[in-house]
Amino acid sequence: MPRMLDVSLEVRAEIGDEEADRLLTGDDAPGSYDCTSCRTPGDPETHPTSTVLFVGEETAVLAFAHAACIPSQVVTVSEEQLQGAVRSITGDSPAPEQAAGEVPQSVPGGQAVLGITSGLILIAGELHPALVVEPTAPIARPGTTGPGDDFLPLLIEQGFIPVTDTNEVPSALGGWSVLLAGGQLHAVLQPGTDGGPQVAWWQAHQALSVTDGWRAAVNKTQRVLIYAAPVGSIGQQPREDLLRDALDKAASNGKLVAAAMPLAGTPGA
Repeated sequence: MPRMLDVSLEVRAEIGDEEADRLLTGDDAPGSYDCTSCRTPGDPETHPTSTVLFVGEETAVLAFAHAACIPSQVVTVSEEQLQGAVRSITGDSPAPEQAAGEVPQSVPGGQAVLGITSGLILIAGELHPALVVEPTAPIARPGTTGPGDDFLPLLIEQGFIPVTDTNEVPSALGGWSVLLAGGQLHAVLQPGTDGGPQVAWWQAHQALSVTDGWRAAVNKTQRVLIYAAPVGSIGQQPREDLLRDALDKAASNGKLVAAAMPLAGTPGA
């Protein structure tokens, strides 16, 4: 009987008391699993284990994770995103390795496309998992058609902080989080309207592979540093040292904002 399985109240509300009880008594719980976050093996008999329910428009998928990686929770995603998560969780159709920045998603409103680069940032002698976001074109404020670029002002209004020194860890942004499922990056989530569930601010068309070092760092820190800069500020950098140099330059030019975000479902600070 798996005594180390956690079924949160929100997961229980979605799956029902009967199914939750079957999980807790071991009838439906796995004998072993690959953690949906770090992809390493787990066993609810010997490892504190979380139930994670991915909910799409028409489909819901229950997955399991080490409690140290991600708490028991419900994660609302698009149906397309859920199917990608299913493939990466089950291993039926693993996403191919992709170069940084090759998995953009249209910005709400269709003004531009966001590119994302993953990398490790050294701050005070510690490696931090980071994502660098840069649009492919200027971002117009919703409802306007002017030539200006409002990308950074819009993010600052959401709580991102201008960066003047990349040697400081950005402050946490409450209500935002990063969805890592099956050991791959799926989305950056922002608060829903009127207290509703989180929605995707950015999501991958296909799950974005990250390096083992990046995944190990995020499992250690339980947070991701998000840096954002206007189009043309960072560019595609082939190495992490060059990426850091580009971030430093953007910060010195007043063209960089940042925030720290927990993994999906963990409380924002």
